[in-house]
Amino acid sequence: MSDLATLEQSILDQIASAADEAALEAVRVSALGKKGSISALLATLGKMSPEERKTEGAKINLAKDAVTQALAARRDVLKAAALDARLAAETIDVTLPLREAPAETGRIHPLSQVFDEVNTIFADMGFAIAEGPDIETDDYNFTKLNFPIGHPAREMHDTFFFNPKDDGSRMLLRTHTSPVQVRTMLSQKPPIRIICPGRTYRIDSDATHTPQFHQVEGLVIDKGSHLGHLKWILHEFCKAFFEVDHINMRFRPSFFPFTEPSLEVDIQCRRDKGEIRFGEGEDWMEILGCGMVHPNVLRACGIDPDVYQGFAWGMGLDRITMLKYGIADLRQLFENDVRWLNHYGFKPLDIPTIAGGLSS
Repeated sequence: MSDLATLEQSILDQIASAADEAALEAVRVSALGKKGSISALLATLGKMSPEERKTEGAKINLAKDAVTQALAARRDVLKAAALDARLAAETIDVTLPLREAPAETGRIHPLSQVFDEVNTIFADMGFAIAEGPDIETDDYNFTKLNFPIGHPAREMHDTFFFNPKDDGSRMLLRTHTSPVQVRTMLSQKPPIRIICPGRTYRIDSDATHTPQFHQVEGLVIDKGSHLGHLKWILHEFCKAFFEVDHINMRFRPSFFPFTEPSLEVDIQCRRDKGEIRFGEGEDWMEILGCGMVHPNVLRACGIDPDVYQGFAWGMGLDRITMLKYGIADLRQLFENDVRWLNHYGFKPLDIPTIAGGLSS
């Protein structure tokens, strides 16, 4: 084999063994570059006679063409292999669900959702929403609600007191939203129809109690208000909130300083395999307390009990949130665990409506 044929075969072998485009480019430069081996042979043609130049030039150009074609073919093979590798590495599984839009990745806390649900239901019944401060006076939190100083019922409301003022009075974190009822009765003349949702505080901490929790209370004051109205309101609320067509309720005598008579309310439920379903079954679950507003409370708020009477009720928003959405531990509502919120939370645009369904 001639030197040219040996050189050509060597270059073709290098082309065939090039592992990637960078290695192939190195072979091209060493063979066809300005100082390449085949370029060097072409440069020698000028020193040859016309007959030699014609013969040797044809041979060298044939070798050059063979190398050029081999380079092009190998380059196509390497490009195809590189594309296949890239496609394999960047494969997208189109069977996976679409990622949520950034505007929908946040979640509404279940408590916030229930606040909206409760407000929507009572607003549909014609109730206004009343609010008041979290820091209250002893007078509004206890005395005007028929909790005299030294009354044993105050022990159920152990709370967070502030340091005494110069006159000996002490402010406190409210233990219920009832002071909002007091403020409303002092500032408005009957008829009154309000609900009072908000934060409350007591010194409790376990699986079913936290130092800060939430309540919603309702108040109706009018000349003809009676327990029949109260029962209808609570029945309609429970049906709407738990999204059932009918629910049986049981009213039991109880004691609250601010109502007389006072009642505990149980609702029909069925417990099955750790799940609670309302509106069916033969079990009962206590859900709230209620009663006719005590005449002493009306007098303390400047309302004549011989002319007006009313009823009130109260329930824990945290508790009914747990019951409706199957949350086992009250403390989880306040732990700020994003994984928990992704599981129990609601999409920002999932706004409760009576027509569309509260939790649709």
